[in-house]
Amino acid sequence: MKMIEENLTKIISDFIPGGLVETTILPQCDEISLCLLNPDYSKCELSVEQGLRLMKEPLFWVFCWASGQAMARYIIDNPRLIEGKRVLDFGCGSGVAAIAAAKTGAAKVWASDIDPCAVHATALNCQLNSVSVEVIEDWETCPEAPDIILASDVLYDEKNLPLLDQFIACAPEVLVADSRVKNFNVPFYRKIAELDSFTIPDLGEPAEFGHVNIYYADCSLT
Repeated sequence: MKMIEENLTKIISDFIPGGLVETTILPQCDEISLCLLNPDYSKCELSVEQGLRLMKEPLFWVFCWASGQAMARYIIDNPRLIEGKRVLDFGCGSGVAAIAAAKTGAAKVWASDIDPCAVHATALNCQLNSVSVEVIEDWETCPEAPDIILASDVLYDEKNLPLLDQFIACAPEVLVADSRVKNFNVPFYRKIAELDSFTIPDLGEPAEFGHVNIYYADCSLT
């Protein structure tokens, strides 16, 4: 685990001067600790080269985004959604939703992310929280059909909206946490909760991105 942490710190420091991996207990979900970017990271202006590289290779996994923290809190507070089910966390980032599912009694949990660094970060965070999660890169290679798919803050780009249809084609239930889509009107999905949250470490995001909506689709009833 130490080697993974050191490798991730090296990757972070290449992008952000003074950046490193630091264990953080989630303020709104203190059942979970994550290895995230240190909160006192340098917020100085990046060089042109660093900025371009960060845009090309965004480090989503070094933050616990507001929607991820809200999703974890909702799962733990509503275990009936997860208990005994096969769960797939799509675009897992730091792995926070997968960890919450594993802690809540899921029968099996997979976490997927196309970023190899996120895969390593999630594996590290699962070890940190002593949970069993299988981490994969391509969600479509999941070895078993999931009973429910989790997706937190993956709709930041409108090009990702078709994923919602793909999810319900692959699993009878889907749980989505999002703070970006203004008019979420998607067949089969209904809003079941609203939570106020925040990204860790602080990014200075507009307050609106801390207002997280939880949407649920249950196609097993159709």
